[in-house]
Amino acid sequence: MLENSCLFLLNPNFKLKTINQEVFFKDSATSLFIKREDLLHPFISGNKYRKLKYNIKRAKETDARLLLTFGGAFSNHIASVAYAGREHGFNTVGVVRGDELSLKQSLNPTLKFACDCGMELKFISRKDYRRKGDKHYIEILKAEYGEFFLIPEGGTNSMAVKGCEEILESIDLHFDYICCAVGTGGTISGLINASRPHQKILGFPALKGDFLREDIRKFAKRDNWELITDYHFGGYAKIKPELITFINRFKTDYHIPLDPIYTGKMMYGILDLIDHGFFPEHAKILAIHTGGLQGIEGMNIKLEKKGWSLIE
Repeated sequence: MLENSCLFLLNPNFKLKTINQEVFFKDSATSLFIKREDLLHPFISGNKYRKLKYNIKRAKETDARLLLTFGGAFSNHIASVAYAGREHGFNTVGVVRGDELSLKQSLNPTLKFACDCGMELKFISRKDYRRKGDKHYIEILKAEYGEFFLIPEGGTNSMAVKGCEEILESIDLHFDYICCAVGTGGTISGLINASRPHQKILGFPALKGDFLREDIRKFAKRDNWELITDYHFGGYAKIKPELITFINRFKTDYHIPLDPIYTGKMMYGILDLIDHGFFPEHAKILAIHTGGLQGIEGMNIKLEKKGWSLIE
């Protein structure tokens, strides 16, 4: 990892240029573009917009009235489903990991936003949360709420992957590498399926461990991908001061906000790999900004308690 997280950003050999909503860094050997998927929608951010597109369509086709999903305390997915439900006329239920959070929901900006959108929150223990994929537990929820349209944790299912396949367009064919952050594997699966044989898809997991590979293989139709597992900063929702410094400097220098859970770690990793010669000479790299910026407010609450610098 970078010894000095600002070193690359201050390198005078790299210059910033803006093309519409895309930004790239370029020297004589490497070019890096950022696709601003975070600008798709003000509240249904980035890959969540893509993942929900066909799930919402299917829910309407089946005359569903209630959307039910799962997520953690600062889940981008919970926030997005809550807003999408309000926007499209659905009732929503969010099953939240951690029953202790029921007493703190008014202090949590993500959960407060979901409630303000009309989502009913059901807080369950971490033990019960591990049953979220069990048919028996789903039946228990149906007994409580009636019939609902189920959207899995993180939104990843075949309809979500179909939506994420639309991230790549014909104008992206000239890129050699496509990079994205990885949570539940839906976004990278869509990118893999939409890619061309000459392209390599690199995923930067926000979680520790190799279990994601099997999840991705359930949906991915090609083998032109790799997970880069060195930039999780300790695991999901874990960060370190150098990551905060990197995110703040990146925003100052390039006017692009990054979130601390996904895109901040991905961009840190990409620039570190460039700095260490991972990519071949003249490689053209496209990084997908998948949004998630709503999580910054909640993370800053945690950082303030630690006495650390905040994300600007």
